[in-house]
Amino acid sequence: MRKKGSAPTMKDVALEADVALGTVSKVINGLPVREPYRLKVEAAIEKLNYQVNAYAQGLRSNRTNTIAFLIPNTTNPFFAQLTHHMNLSLTRRHYRMLLCCTEANPDLEQDYISLVKNNQVDGIIGLTYNPTLHVDESTPFVSIDRSLSPHIPCIASDNFAGGQIAAEKLSELGCRHVAFMRTGSSLTNEPNKRKAGFENGCLLHGLTYEMLLLNDDSDPIEFYQFLKAHVSDEKLAFDGIFCATDMIAFRIKTYLEQLGFHVPEDVQLIGYDGVRVFPELDYVCSTIVQPVEDIAEMCVEFVLQENMATKPPLICLPVHYAYGGTTKA
Repeated sequence: MRKKGSAPTMKDVALEADVALGTVSKVINGLPVREPYRLKVEAAIEKLNYQVNAYAQGLRSNRTNTIAFLIPNTTNPFFAQLTHHMNLSLTRRHYRMLLCCTEANPDLEQDYISLVKNNQVDGIIGLTYNPTLHVDESTPFVSIDRSLSPHIPCIASDNFAGGQIAAEKLSELGCRHVAFMRTGSSLTNEPNKRKAGFENGCLLHGLTYEMLLLNDDSDPIEFYQFLKAHVSDEKLAFDGIFCATDMIAFRIKTYLEQLGFHVPEDVQLIGYDGVRVFPELDYVCSTIVQPVEDIAEMCVEFVLQENMATKPPLICLPVHYAYGGTTKA
């Protein structure tokens, strides 16, 4: 019997829930158990106000119950949303997230990778841009949007399908002459497939198209200059535009309005990501929505599994179109 005033232990939880001690351990560590047992354990934890001692747990298992998450920044709404869901997913499994904002600095990205060598985190999930990034095969690592090696799982949305969906939607809404605009990394990564998917969709639906592909360090004013160069007799050469991100779409909308065009009456606009200013508000533009919560869940599930080598090198999760006011309803 537990002494009055003493902190409850896992044994106390097991007795309260009438389950084996191993079942309690599995629930606490986020491992699968049958639903009735999980509910009984969670009810007992709440009743006893049992607190997991992460430090002691780490000493016993040589683990810290901490996962590092590498992200360029949290000022970009899409990155902020991804960070939010990553933290929720880890918290549900009683893990902590070490947030590492790299500002796309290659040296910082490599420094954070070395944290694992010092046993300060149990694994890393990263959205990285370092072209020479080295990740040791013994390091639990899951990549987002970029395939680093056959031994490192990459989780991404289905960017090719997203590009196709955008072209199909613009065609369905009556567009015939369209454009694709993006800024992007010179690295080979999954988001670059949005371009190929859009091209394929345009060919399938008989759309004529032009493209402006800028590097990440390009001056955004080049978008404005491109649009202005395609204005003749107060008419724009395009009736539909697909942008590689919602942030670009928002910028393009501003430029179009400066040139005297109305969105969506004169030009219809589709972005990519599914960004909202606040969760309960509408999308900032009509968009191809990434399954951010599912991406986070799968990353966490993979990085916590023992045998990473058995995992597929690339998993693409489905996307869908959502209306956000920059296309005709």
